[in-house]
Amino acid sequence: MKSELRQRDAWRNLEEHFEQTKGHLLRELFANDPARATRFSAEAEGIYLDYSKNRVTSETMALLFELARESGLETRRDAMFKGEHINVSEDRAVLHIALRLPAGASLVVDDVDVVSQVHDVLARMTDFANRVRSGDWKGATGKPIKNVVNVGIGGSDLGPVMAYEALRYYSKRDLTFRFVSNVDSTDFVEAVRDLSPDETLFIISSKTFTTLETLTNAQSARDWVTSALGTDAVAHHFVAVSTNEKLVTTFGIDTKNMFGFWDWVGGRYSMDSAIGLSTMLAIGPELFAELLAGFHAMDEHFRTAPLEKNLPVLMGLIGLWNRDFLGCPSVGVMPYEQYLKRLPAYLQQLTMESNGKHVTLRGGEIDYDTGALYWGEPGTNGQHSFYQLIHQGTTIVPVDLIGFAQSLNPLGRHHDILSSNVFAQAEALAFGKTEEEVRAEGTPEHVVAHRVMQGNRPTNVLLCEVLTPRLLGSLVALYEHVVFTQGAIWGVDSFDQWGVELGKVLAVRIIPELESSDEPELHHDSSTNELIKRYRALKRNDHDAGS
Repeated sequence: MKSELRQRDAWRNLEEHFEQTKGHLLRELFANDPARATRFSAEAEGIYLDYSKNRVTSETMALLFELARESGLETRRDAMFKGEHINVSEDRAVLHIALRLPAGASLVVDDVDVVSQVHDVLARMTDFANRVRSGDWKGATGKPIKNVVNVGIGGSDLGPVMAYEALRYYSKRDLTFRFVSNVDSTDFVEAVRDLSPDETLFIISSKTFTTLETLTNAQSARDWVTSALGTDAVAHHFVAVSTNEKLVTTFGIDTKNMFGFWDWVGGRYSMDSAIGLSTMLAIGPELFAELLAGFHAMDEHFRTAPLEKNLPVLMGLIGLWNRDFLGCPSVGVMPYEQYLKRLPAYLQQLTMESNGKHVTLRGGEIDYDTGALYWGEPGTNGQHSFYQLIHQGTTIVPVDLIGFAQSLNPLGRHHDILSSNVFAQAEALAFGKTEEEVRAEGTPEHVVAHRVMQGNRPTNVLLCEVLTPRLLGSLVALYEHVVFTQGAIWGVDSFDQWGVELGKVLAVRIIPELESSDEPELHHDSSTNELIKRYRALKRNDHDAGS
């Protein structure tokens, strides 16, 4: 029996429409409609979206809007903004949108005004950031802080790393920022190799203060500081982003230097919470406020704009069309802005952890595709590596090309050359090159087939003026709400991540088997048992070689 989604009238109409239009070429669609670029574009909060080079028609879009309405997108969106418990598997509200509500606003959830709580934490973050940035905060030896190391993983790392790299132009350049997430000891060792403990501040970011990878790195950081400065130095060189006062205190951090957040903030939606403390330290409280304002502006656009002009809805629906009807398994995100080099990695978690689900909100099995793979690199680097597959490969990869009209670092012709590639790649992917065009260039016949580009590859072009903290906030919020749009239509819970937990649980079981001095009794499958035995043998060889 078909799922509820596939039984909807709009879905069935889209299936019929796809069969009727699947042979359409973008060349033909543009040739038959001189105004296509104007009709298939929209703009909000400094982001101009040209979606005309997608394989859609006016009828496609009308049917997609109908599907969104039949699926209750607007109702679910309104429920999120009201603070209803739309994360059903964990019975929680989903309120990252509250993190950027302005002071004076009110949102009461479960009898608590969450906005006042948010601004209480922001005020404490602001005071702390000003003290560190001014040099008033001193380390154990009386020296000001020169180095900040954020220790986290997942949303506690990807957001801060991406934001720091994106806004590095605006950062305080006499502060050094490093980020440690991988439990691989090399990550920590290389991060602190050239730093001095008496000038280094660690931000330990873990909501529960129990995350294995984060706490392992945190303990190594503590040992690194205390071996040089003594145990009393911990209070001067560590702060926590957490809600677990007991464990934070046990670690040696004064709870006055603990910055909290809430269970209604998912890790991948938390870069504008206290998890963004390193961002505030880097760019200052005023620019951090601009970042929040950009988030909020896009929130309001998503909440109030008609679906037909709503950027997150447009991108979400086109992504769903590409995934479920064109059969495209992945999406490439290519920012033509070096500062956004970590944006694709950030979006991987945001999208794939949110919508990589196989059951509906009601627990029913899904019989349609969800959660495309997200990946990418900054332009023009990718053009000299994987764009070959995008242009001529057998798998169609829709691409988001993100460009800026102005560079923060103008230098000769660099930016015009960079930007020309945004428009050229979109044009080439859409229209390709036919056999006739290849032959007209005088190409030898035996080479013609190799130089044909089929085109008809979908792209979105997002064109902005210049990268600012406010623009970054709007851009990230845009993708957050794209995820929401697709999750609402697919009928999945975009705000839990149970799939992350299983491997972690099994790893905790395996750790003592790797560390045991005696041969452990193993009860895994034969492959896992053999791998553990081989690891232990190789590990002993290393110890023998060192003795």
